[in-house]
Amino acid sequence: MKLPVALLLISSLSSTLICPAKTTTVCSPDQTVQATVSDDGGVIALSLSKDGTVILNPSTVGMDIAGKGLPSKIKKAGKAKTVNETVDAQFYRQRQYTTSWNQITLSLDNGSDMELRLFDEGLAYRFCTHEKGTNKGDGKGIGEIVINGELAEYAFPSDLKAWLPYSTNPDKQEAMAYQNIYDYTSLSHAKDILAFLPATVDYGKGLKLTITESDLEAYPGMFVKVDTTALKIQGVFSKYPSATDYYPWRKQLYVTATEDYIAKVSGDRTFPWRVLAITTDDCQMPVNNMVYTLASPSRIADTSWIKPGKVAWDWWNDWNITGVDFKTGINMPTYKAYIDFASRYGIEYIVLDEGWYESKSGDMMRPIDEIDVKELVDYGAKKGVGVVLWCVFNVLNDNLDAICTKYKEMGVKGFKVDFLDRDDQTAVEMAYNIAQGCARHNLILDYHGIYKPTGLNRTYPNVLNFESVFGMEETRWTTIEHDMPLYDVTFPFVRLLAGYVDYTPGAMRNGTRSDWHAVYTNPISQGTRCHQLGTYVVYDSPFTMLCDSPSAYDQDPECTKFIVAIPTVIDETKVLQGEVGKYIVTARRSGKDWWIGGLTNWDERDIQLDLSFLQEGSYTAEMMTDGVNADKRADDYRHSHLQVSDKSKIDIHMASGGGFAIRLSAK
Repeated sequence: MKLPVALLLISSLSSTLICPAKTTTVCSPDQTVQATVSDDGGVIALSLSKDGTVILNPSTVGMDIAGKGLPSKIKKAGKAKTVNETVDAQFYRQRQYTTSWNQITLSLDNGSDMELRLFDEGLAYRFCTHEKGTNKGDGKGIGEIVINGELAEYAFPSDLKAWLPYSTNPDKQEAMAYQNIYDYTSLSHAKDILAFLPATVDYGKGLKLTITESDLEAYPGMFVKVDTTALKIQGVFSKYPSATDYYPWRKQLYVTATEDYIAKVSGDRTFPWRVLAITTDDCQMPVNNMVYTLASPSRIADTSWIKPGKVAWDWWNDWNITGVDFKTGINMPTYKAYIDFASRYGIEYIVLDEGWYESKSGDMMRPIDEIDVKELVDYGAKKGVGVVLWCVFNVLNDNLDAICTKYKEMGVKGFKVDFLDRDDQTAVEMAYNIAQGCARHNLILDYHGIYKPTGLNRTYPNVLNFESVFGMEETRWTTIEHDMPLYDVTFPFVRLLAGYVDYTPGAMRNGTRSDWHAVYTNPISQGTRCHQLGTYVVYDSPFTMLCDSPSAYDQDPECTKFIVAIPTVIDETKVLQGEVGKYIVTARRSGKDWWIGGLTNWDERDIQLDLSFLQEGSYTAEMMTDGVNADKRADDYRHSHLQVSDKSKIDIHMASGGGFAIRLSAK
């Protein structure tokens, strides 16, 4: 379905005033993306197209403000302008990038504004309010206003297919860990259950729309649900909590009752960006920068203390160290062995995961008798290894300054914070409060059990990773029907568009499709050893785990040393090849060296790497590729070296569930 391409050219040299009208149209800098906002029919409707192809039919949007209701008219359109920006992107998939957008603000009749930004890569819009509010007390200044709801009904031109990650909690759909595989289904056959973001709609011939959000602060996150008859994806927002309680096993806070509104906020503010990212080639998806660009800039003046790195992780391998003369578990000898292992290989951190304090007590200030945190921190400091402590979100938040002060004085480097499991306004505020509080104490953060990234890592760069992924932990209990190699080459195109992912790779026990089974105490990955290696390059992860046991890594130092050498701070990222659900090949530059990682689903695959993206010159290629028998023994791999140049092409075979990783060292 085609639209006439009647584009409004916006110039940074001569901004124009658009007169109040029923319809306002604006286009991207390259004039390929066009958005139209109309108030016909007494609603605010947004339409979107790419190169004349309909992306969204008129879609009703608006913010329902208590006492004001939803907007129904465009009062006026402000001056349009072009913005060009160079973004310094610390710890992101590239150190710096340039971007541009065309922008316009529409004043609506309920007192809100609608700001639109048109990028070559898609559309973002948000609402703004300028109300004085009524709850200040003295009647002066800005008070609070109540947001009853937000309307986001994205109407599609036909029964398209979509990748939807549904809630895993049928009883309380908005309360879960944001971890599920994707249902690739037509809109008319979507399940009657909430899906979390990002979600991607497939128009065919490479054209896709990914829906997500950015700059989510003091406001609930957006879920989506499909109207299978009207072919609409509708935004759904958690209500504001009115009562909470604690689960007894971790003292985790959960919501027991809600108000009839979604937010209670300052009356003069901007709201989260709704991101509608448009791609014409799947390789554009993992490197779309809209979420990061739209987020608020860093609020940390000095970031020199923030150190990304790799982490020796205890939980996935169930503290299974072998060949030692002590009983392994959550105790001092075990964690000193993890520190020794990290020190031998130059791994920057270890994590003390759940169990170092009594979870039921909710008291982080009192470690269990078997753990002396100060002694471990001092032991690690002598060996160049930092210690990070696991905790529950609300447990840390409830006593934030005291906890940060105590453990910072000990020398702890930060926290792995878990089990938020919701994104209502108060949950989002907790994520920001912890980020801000830990920044004051120069402490890093790894967020687990949390909603997708929405740019918080730009605003608070001490937040070095986010989970919100069906990651390696699932192999301890999932089934083969939860096809992880398929998921591993699907979520990089959808979820990575939003930002970092703590997938926790590194399994040294690997299973083929026919022999894999879930094992809780000695878990096994689905797919080959080189599939695991490839994830360290393919996934954006500045704070990334080595999930397996030190004993398992010591049995294969060749593979371990290769993993540890893969950088976590990246200068440049390119997706060289790929297709959602089939395979992906990603290249990352750190200094003069390049790293290339590839992953495939359960289909074996032959690809050819064209190295013409390299600077002119010669390189040594250190290659970790699936072994000739990896189809029978998933841990079989080949370690080889090859001399190449920017004119070279390398043929690579990936086994079923396979992958590869290559280091290109400039001569």
